Amino acid sequence: MTTPPASDTLPQAQDAALLGGGPGQLHHRLEVSLAERSYPLYIGSGLLGNTALWKSMVATRQVVVVTNDVVGPLYLSIVRQALEAQGREVSEIVLPDGEAYKTIESFMQIMDGLMSRHIERKATLVALGGGVVGDMAGFAAACYQRGIPFVQVPTTLLSQVDSSVGGKTAINHPLGKNMIGAFYQPRAVLIDLDVLTTLPRREFSAGLAEIIKYGAALDRGFFDWLEGSIDALMARDVQALAFAVERSCAIKAQVVAADEREAGLRALLNFGHTFGHAIEAGMGFGRWLHGEAVGCGMVMAADLSARLGQLAAADQSRLVALIGRAELPTQAPAWPASQYLASMAHDKKAEGGEIRYVLLQGLGQAELRAVGSERVAETIAAVSRAG
Repeated sequence: MTTPPASDTLPQAQDAALLGGGPGQLHHRLEVSLAERSYPLYIGSGLLGNTALWKSMVATRQVVVVTNDVVGPLYLSIVRQALEAQGREVSEIVLPDGEAYKTIESFMQIMDGLMSRHIERKATLVALGGGVVGDMAGFAAACYQRGIPFVQVPTTLLSQVDSSVGGKTAINHPLGKNMIGAFYQPRAVLIDLDVLTTLPRREFSAGLAEIIKYGAALDRGFFDWLEGSIDALMARDVQALAFAVERSCAIKAQVVAADEREAGLRALLNFGHTFGHAIEAGMGFGRWLHGEAVGCGMVMAADLSARLGQLAAADQSRLVALIGRAELPTQAPAWPASQYLASMAHDKKAEGGEIRYVLLQGLGQAELRAVGSERVAETIAAVSRAG
């Protein structure tokens, strides 16, 4: 494992010993700076049952925990006990697990649960789960009685470093991923690294895709560190994981603070996502994990960048190799270019009828630009028959 890079441009984690932890445990606090809507990110181990931390995040009498039928049996009782120790009235809504259930029907299941329990506006919704739970619960919190507080408690690596931070909430539509939603910031994000011990290997690799994205698109020093540390990360080395999660969250916190509603800079965080969302939709949501599709999407975006003459072949090879070492797919489904292009036309970055892609000028240097369909078709043909 290589030494973590120094950075003068990213917010640094503050040691938050007040979170209470044993010797050798890592506890950090970051801030997403959005004026009156600013909120903390707590990163560490042993945080899920920390009653003092929950007291600082939840001030309402009523609390509703939204989780799924995989995460709930593992961690719901810990969260419930910590909240009830503070005198909170806790109820839960348990959803089926998986991207296939990120639908209007599941959203209405949350709404039905809130209504039937007579949940008041002065209540807090806690999202306990991966990105699907976090996105749906956050959207429900944004809509219920025109907005109630919510707290993100991400339980997958992908949701810890990406979807739980930044306030994007949504459900899927058959024609496009995350097309129905709202920007709605949480009151806090609690990231307990201990939950990653129960994460299946495939889900873990999917999370690494989003971590790689940060380095490839925005921080070359971080990318260099990932190359030297990928074996430690795959072995779930605690120190390596803690740094990777903290640095990823720090990058995203800075970007969100500068561009909350994706008017410019924040769109660069979608590196690999335009192609990736097309793969997810074409396969049927849930067949490929989101991170798997993003990993392959980064391979496609790197190919397109190189094809346009703006990414060196050596850097392209480094990125593809790192994605492969993370056990992510590097070969796209062999569909006609017309199928990819039709799906990508629904991408939220499309403008004036043109599909815009996040491409690389070099490792750590991303840009957003429109590209003609002929060059995109060349990339699709090349990557779908590669490897």
